[in-house]
Amino acid sequence: MTCVSASTDVRDLSYEQARDELVEVVNKLESGAASLEESLDLWERGEALADRCQSWLDAARARIDATRGASAETSTDPDDENSGEDEGEGTMAVTNEPVAASDPDEEN
Repeated sequence: MTCVSASTDVRDLSYEQARDELVEVVNKLESGAASLEESLDLWERGEALADRCQSWLDAARARIDATRGASAETSTDPDDENSGEDEGEGTMAVTNEPVAASDPDEEN
């Protein structure tokens, strides 16, 4: 697990960094060892990290949808076996390789 400083701006974190730090925050909160003030700080940081993760996931979903839309537009041949497929029935291979998503805060 990558250790990220709590002072690091959440907007500068990759999905994996934000997710890993969020796991650490949840574990600290669940341990019950933090003071009330520390718990509130952890909660706020956790909310920001969860929002950052969701931004990355939303951006990844948008890229997938755009790619699927572009491939659907190029497959309009009625003899094409893959044209007119229902959503979710594509021919995209599923792998365990990480998806290189663009930063959701950057303009494309």
